[in-house]
Amino acid sequence: MQIKDMLPWARKDLPAESRSDDDSPIASLQREMNRVFDSFWSGAGRPFGNLPAAFATGAPRTDVVETEGGVEVTVELPGMEEKDIEVTLTDEAVTIRGEKKIERKEEKKGYYVSERSYGTVFRTVPLPSGVDSDKAEAKFRNGVLSVHLPHSSEARAKVKKVAVKSA
Repeated sequence: MQIKDMLPWARKDLPAESRSDDDSPIASLQREMNRVFDSFWSGAGRPFGNLPAAFATGAPRTDVVETEGGVEVTVELPGMEEKDIEVTLTDEAVTIRGEKKIERKEEKKGYYVSERSYGTVFRTVPLPSGVDSDKAEAKFRNGVLSVHLPHSSEARAKVKKVAVKSA
């Protein structure tokens, strides 16, 4: 006997109407899982009002790269201005916060439109040890924030190269 013979919806000896997929607990579970995933993915990437999806989720797209000179953190903040952004730094992490408020009013003959969209972004990036927080720099250009966090001189002095040998 095979497992499919024990499943009532897989048995061929039952009438077609009694083996309907609607009665199948597996089919029911699959439909429910599909519904959950569909509802999750349908909201991904959709704008929140007139703001990009990053503002709806609160976590902007971020790149973190460690180079010989330090750590580079790049954050996409479209539609924001310098005054909307706050960068804070501790020995363990850099935190970027921003708040965007878009208000649009339009009056023309026969109609009046007033829209408001608000969004907040927040991202904390853990930092490796040896970052010199006193020499950190942040630059904002064309909706992209770049934060340069150089390695401290002590951290650079501790770097040792290890020769790689074939086994």
